[in-house]
Amino acid sequence: MKKTLLTGLQLVLFFAFGFLLLWLLYSNQQQAYLEDCALKNIPADQCSLWDKLKNDFSGVNYLWIYASLFCYGISNLSRAIRWKMLLHPMGYHPKLSNAFFTTVVGYLANLALPRFGEVARAGSIAKYERIPVEKAIGTIVVDRIADLFMILAITLLGFILEFDKISDIAVKYINPNERFGEKIGLFVFLLSAMIIMTLIAWKFRKKMSAWSIFNTIRHLFEGFVSGLKSIKEIPSKSRFLLHTVIIWTMYFLMTYLTLLSFHITENLTVSAALFVFILGGWGIVVPSPGGMGTYHFMTQIGLAVYGISFEDGFSWANISFFTIQIGGTLLYGAISLICLPLINRGYKPTVTL
Repeated sequence: MKKTLLTGLQLVLFFAFGFLLLWLLYSNQQQAYLEDCALKNIPADQCSLWDKLKNDFSGVNYLWIYASLFCYGISNLSRAIRWKMLLHPMGYHPKLSNAFFTTVVGYLANLALPRFGEVARAGSIAKYERIPVEKAIGTIVVDRIADLFMILAITLLGFILEFDKISDIAVKYINPNERFGEKIGLFVFLLSAMIIMTLIAWKFRKKMSAWSIFNTIRHLFEGFVSGLKSIKEIPSKSRFLLHTVIIWTMYFLMTYLTLLSFHITENLTVSAALFVFILGGWGIVVPSPGGMGTYHFMTQIGLAVYGISFEDGFSWANISFFTIQIGGTLLYGAISLICLPLINRGYKPTVTL
């Protein structure tokens, strides 16, 4: 009875958090919409984001949205399988359901606090599978490194297919001297400070080894390194690569299917969808809640290259963002928070060290 009440309270708190999050997102997007209207000399009283969203969403073909949400689930399933492969060499064999649900919990946490998802994911798997957090984080870093290589490879493919369009954007929006020139001095100072601190720590390493905090940090570091080394010992690297490809194929399909759902973007080509997907992907990489704002900006730029106005690009970005990034994460996140305590009643994880 007590566990049932606890689960019910967890569900209520989750939905309260979800509605609060949506309200905060809406407030930020309303401000962005007003600024967009001001640039076009449209009176503020004629710029209601709510009215625009209602009109945009009313014309969406939701069959494509549902298909995109299905791809969202498949991508997380492959990510869970890939994560299990990284944990296996260390002697940990989590249930696939736990790997899946804790992965989704990580995405849910990212909505609230950028990059907190990795910590929440490691903490969740540690709770239910008794895997040391530092080792779990090490495997998650490997997981993210694999993703980084994939997005770089996909960006290279997009660069080859859409060279002219990427070149135009680079010239128009990227000016290294203007954006980074003033920060070079700060970067050199921080790098020098890190080198000096490292040399000092190495010089006095024997004295520091007697400190309890030093031993604690060393233990955490060793566990972290153990997680990183797991990539060398996974059972099948080809299977790991296969699931990496599946994950990113599903990500691309999520973008393409959402483009098909909106009448303004439904006729874009696959290469155009790939271009928008790449820009949106880098927009999500930027540390903001779920890519809020940065995702909109980047995809608007991508769509503008193909003749889609910034206003319509903003509409599509909202459809994609609220149905997939927010809606999909909240949907799968709610299921995960409910299922995790239920499926782990009396469960004892298997460890073969």
